[in-house]
Amino acid sequence: MDGIELAERNMVEVVTHEDLTGLDLSRSNGYIGFEPSGIPHLGTAIIWKEKINDLVAAGVHMRILLADWHAMINDKLGGDMRLIRLSGEMLKGSLLALGLSPKVEFIWASQLVKDQAYWETLLKVAKNTSLTRLRRSLPIMGRTEDESDRDFSKYIYPLMQITDIIYMGLDLAVGGMDQRHAHMLARDIQEKMGIKKVVSLHGPLLGSLLGSGRMDSFKKMSKSDPNSAVFLSDSPDDIKRKLKNAFCPMGDIDGNPVASIVKEIFFPFSGKPLQINRPQSKGGPFTIGNWNEFSSMYMENKIHPMDLKSAVSEYLIDLLEPAREFYSKNEEKFRDILVIYTK
Repeated sequence: MDGIELAERNMVEVVTHEDLTGLDLSRSNGYIGFEPSGIPHLGTAIIWKEKINDLVAAGVHMRILLADWHAMINDKLGGDMRLIRLSGEMLKGSLLALGLSPKVEFIWASQLVKDQAYWETLLKVAKNTSLTRLRRSLPIMGRTEDESDRDFSKYIYPLMQITDIIYMGLDLAVGGMDQRHAHMLARDIQEKMGIKKVVSLHGPLLGSLLGSGRMDSFKKMSKSDPNSAVFLSDSPDDIKRKLKNAFCPMGDIDGNPVASIVKEIFFPFSGKPLQINRPQSKGGPFTIGNWNEFSSMYMENKIHPMDLKSAVSEYLIDLLEPAREFYSKNEEKFRDILVIYTK
């Protein structure tokens, strides 16, 4: 598999493929930004760890921006910078424990903002956009226009995200589909400024285990609702409980968060067939080799939701064992974060 294939695999969208093929990946710089905002969950730790490793294997110099200032603006962990930075250390350690390439560079937003040139760049960015366009980018931080109108700092957030990209001279920006607005705005502003446009790689979002609550909406896994996500610190019993209670309608894969884990994590990264340990009274165990086979069987009601939940639980328990070991060894260090999830 060549570098371009590595960069694009398992992504939902690449903006643009032509721009990506024009890059010398061995001389390219890429990044993904994470708000340190609590215990990392499954989507962050697996989907993005694997994509970052793909890009490193393709020759890209990858950075992870621990976006502490962004998290403060977004009121994460009550805006407490001590907790935010502790959470950032937690994220870094978790990703490395789960197999993130040691070649990845970690950088804090608080390092970037010390440079006067950063703020000069931000002002240039601001001069090349409008308040209307900034409002359209607010979904990147999970905020509405009304919320931001009450707290103007929220409008600084997308300006900082675009400034991060330009200031670091990045060729590639990586993120979930929820980051699309910011990346498209960055490309527009870069064009106006007469500088190279960043290539954007957009990946899937994992849905809340509780479902969206509405047929026409999508609600992603969120640290703000512990029952909506599988956290890296979750015990085997926690994982089993959360999956047992997860939304998983019979015969329906659309908006089904358990099926989404199978599609976005199990088949891309496990390297093995999915084992369904069906009771002998119902026909006995069987295996499924790929997503197309799984989706057909599930929609034909040949896989019971409870059997699927059990199979996914066992897989996740095994997958996240290195992270649980990391948390066990660092329980005292991260106590102030962990206690938030046990209240």
